[in-house]
Amino acid sequence: MIETKRLLLRPWREADKPGFHALVNTPAMMAHFGGPVPQARHDAILDKQIAQQERFGHCMWAVELRETGELAGVCGVRIGGHPNTPVPEELEIGWRIGEKYWGQGIAREAAEASLAWGWANTDRPRIAAWTVIGNTRSWGLMERLGMVRRADLDFHHPEYPPEDPFGAMIVYAIDRP
Repeated sequence: MIETKRLLLRPWREADKPGFHALVNTPAMMAHFGGPVPQARHDAILDKQIAQQERFGHCMWAVELRETGELAGVCGVRIGGHPNTPVPEELEIGWRIGEKYWGQGIAREAAEASLAWGWANTDRPRIAAWTVIGNTRSWGLMERLGMVRRADLDFHHPEYPPEDPFGAMIVYAIDRP
């Protein structure tokens, strides 16, 4: 779907589910999501992405290394879909790149390609991203991509209880160039 120098961003396949779970369900990868979860939780996440792809033509795509075909993570754009928040219909960019690929610029390469795709294929006036305040690697990439903190859009993620700190989302956004 999207090719970069090193990566292929493509729709998810049912066969990706076990590999995705193994890649992202480590203590380090899940540190900002409340810790490791059962495979069924990650299967549900991929089911939502598959449905987003079918409905809108985009999602948080599978990120593959072009040279080897290895699954390196996830990156793409999707409709936020969080009702009763300031971002219910925002076009959200997001990423999760496996630990063994950290520090190689893969998240940035995939995110830049996803932003370019979003501008070329949607009419959205901005693209947003969110994470917890403690996820400095993620919001640091948001800043390197040119995104700006939008405290007016911060929210508590509806999938977390109100008292759970993993639900406290900070939001960054970038306006259409």
